[in-house]
Amino acid sequence: MEKIWLEKSYPPGVAHEIDADYYSSIVDMFHIYTKEYKNNTAFINMDTSLSYGELAEQTKTFAAYLQQDLGLVKGDKLAIMLPNTLQYPIAVFGALMAGLTVVNVNPLYTPRELEHQLNDSGTKAILIIENYAHVLEKVIKKTAVQHVIITGVGDRLKKMKGAMVNFALRHVKKLVPDYDLTGAVKFNDAMKKGAKLTFSPVEINNSDLAFLQYTGGTTGVSKGVMLTHRNMIANVEQSKAMTAPIYEKSAEFLVTALPLYHIFALSANCLSFLPSGGTNLLITNPRDMVGFVKELSKYQFSVITGVNTLFNSLLHTPGFAELDFSNVKVSFAGGMATQRPVAEHWVKVTGSHLLEGYGLTECSPTVTLSPHTQSEYNGSIGIPAASTDVKLLDDNGEEVAFGEPGEMWVKGPQVMSGYYNRPEASAEVLKDGWLATGDIVTVDEDGFFHIVDRKKDMIIVSGFNVYPNEIEEVLVMHEDILEAAAVAAPCEVTGEKVKVFIVSKNKNLSEQAIKEHCQLHLTKYKCPKEIIFRDELPKSNVGKILRKELR
Repeated sequence: MEKIWLEKSYPPGVAHEIDADYYSSIVDMFHIYTKEYKNNTAFINMDTSLSYGELAEQTKTFAAYLQQDLGLVKGDKLAIMLPNTLQYPIAVFGALMAGLTVVNVNPLYTPRELEHQLNDSGTKAILIIENYAHVLEKVIKKTAVQHVIITGVGDRLKKMKGAMVNFALRHVKKLVPDYDLTGAVKFNDAMKKGAKLTFSPVEINNSDLAFLQYTGGTTGVSKGVMLTHRNMIANVEQSKAMTAPIYEKSAEFLVTALPLYHIFALSANCLSFLPSGGTNLLITNPRDMVGFVKELSKYQFSVITGVNTLFNSLLHTPGFAELDFSNVKVSFAGGMATQRPVAEHWVKVTGSHLLEGYGLTECSPTVTLSPHTQSEYNGSIGIPAASTDVKLLDDNGEEVAFGEPGEMWVKGPQVMSGYYNRPEASAEVLKDGWLATGDIVTVDEDGFFHIVDRKKDMIIVSGFNVYPNEIEEVLVMHEDILEAAAVAAPCEVTGEKVKVFIVSKNKNLSEQAIKEHCQLHLTKYKCPKEIIFRDELPKSNVGKILRKELR
């Protein structure tokens, strides 16, 4: 089924192939566009703007500090443990400019998770938000970390605004627990030092390791996905190929609510917006939905990225439907399956279709994208990105027919070089340049792919395969159900049964009503046998519902 997608799948103006070596490195790309768009606004956070020219200057300052003051050299690891603040792009591009490898860290990590990631990666220095410095304090002596840089949320905001934000978080909301990290340096002090130092350019190649992105991978414990400069550039070029007909240079305004330390926002927002010279609006706390909507009301945005749960939450937040959506060109969804009720509600409110894509950390992350010409929701995750081969295999390693489910295998310049220091785990998923994704997918004769579910999330009822995505989509069709998750539960009769967790908008919603609703849309063996009501469902840092915790 090689090159099964057809010519008609690609809209006019969308390239089928890209040059992954178009830039010599991410740093090369950064220099080109910060110079070209030096007067454009690159990032906005809490009413403070940073132009491309200012970003380039501050990035170089931070790189000089890392290099000359801390003595870090090419190949050393810098962990960045920040929410969406202006410090993030300054730090990430500064680290890459100094030839370092960036280890992105979720600020919500527990001490155990943080210790594992720091030790597994061999991190030498860390930049951490002060709200979670107490977590680092608990584990730092068990790691090889030699340097700690601490920052407050408001450190790069306008002087008065920044002072107010930091004071409120520290003393009013009390969100900065006490910590003791002897020798730690404040981010703003590091920048002052860096401004007095001279940066020495580092030779960086496309094959150099740019990021260690930690993930559970397709199986097992958290592993460091090795992503080179070339991997990430490939994804930027693939994104550029798909959006070239709709993105205008110096004109796009992107809402960045997903955390930049996550591979989706890192690639689609932080890196892929560079070539068009657009503006990223950084949302530091998207869980504050009322505050999020208030922030959106200040701007006329043209692009927004998110996951199903984020879009669903926005739709149910007062004031969102009254925003001005006249400039919105495209809404990109990824990270988890987009549910039809959410997609249809979104276009009704915003006038913008939710274009779904598919990816995984091991692919930097993009594998497939819905074309911008798609006029209505079709449940598809789109067509393969440029220069990307996809095949679907059954359990015997044979390619499946059109419409039949099979495990997705991917080959392309965006595929990782492997898991850091884990050759056996790498060999399990990488075969002759192909990556086994662990996801069950179908493809139609027009070349559009449809995600069925994670292989490991599949529920087997009396020998029949039941996919949680299908159950969840049916559940949220009910007007009283806000969110739902389906998992497998043991059953003496059928081996496994469908168990669902429900967040309801109506406290009077009954189990019987849910079962009757499901019986209208699902065959008997797919209907939930056990129903649990919850006030909320556990979610990942990007809002993806965590079925494994519910199991």
